[in-house]
Amino acid sequence: MVIWTVANQKGGVGKTTSTIALGGLLAERNNRVLLIDLDPHASLTYYFNIDSEELQQSAYDLLLEGPEVSYEKITAAIQQTSFENIDVLPATMALATLDRKLGGRSGMGLVLRKALRKLRMDYDYVLIDVPPVLGVLMVNALAACSQVIVPVQTETLALKGLDRMLQTLELVKNSLRQNHLVTVVPTMYDKRTRASLDAYQKLIKKHGSKVWAGMIPVDTKFRDASAEHTPPSLHAPKARGVLAYTQLLQHLLSKTNS
Repeated sequence: MVIWTVANQKGGVGKTTSTIALGGLLAERNNRVLLIDLDPHASLTYYFNIDSEELQQSAYDLLLEGPEVSYEKITAAIQQTSFENIDVLPATMALATLDRKLGGRSGMGLVLRKALRKLRMDYDYVLIDVPPVLGVLMVNALAACSQVIVPVQTETLALKGLDRMLQTLELVKNSLRQNHLVTVVPTMYDKRTRASLDAYQKLIKKHGSKVWAGMIPVDTKFRDASAEHTPPSLHAPKARGVLAYTQLLQHLLSKTNS
């Protein structure tokens, strides 16, 4: 089972879109995919038409249970979607209280990693969408994964969020003795603007080999797919944004398999 975390300490950079787009493409290749929503805003959960306020179990209950959470408790929280090969571990607003409730408990940063080991025969790929805040949720997501995907809007202010995210990865590396593969993904690229090109060039100059050589363009088809609660590759398979994510997936798979 391959686990990827999609993270950035700045919001609005395309984390949820990236998680869903990549997950949809993997599912189309006949992989069993679990998408995990750890953001209290529950955007990924709502994307798949799951009402977080109506759930009996969610990612919150799994994390609250602690490191010894049972397989039965985990699977009870997972929701099937209407799309073949895609399941969702949904979020609720209650996730926002976990730092206060669990921050002092020993081992709470490793709950998700231990839980996912119990699902290793159930899924081929797990993609985790996390909030833009360093806390117990992000630590769990980073501890659980082998590769981190960092979407960065091609806009100058967004580059500072990337610096913070890379510093966080260094902290996690030192504390957990865990070295991640890191792929920085330029998103929301608008070829009509000089600002997008300038930001992209700064990304390449400063972060070099960590930056994927392509970019995810601004594409209204993403918004349309969201309105239809459908992965972009199923809604508009030939859209330029979907083609870009297909190229990104090939890059990520090559890194995973190398």
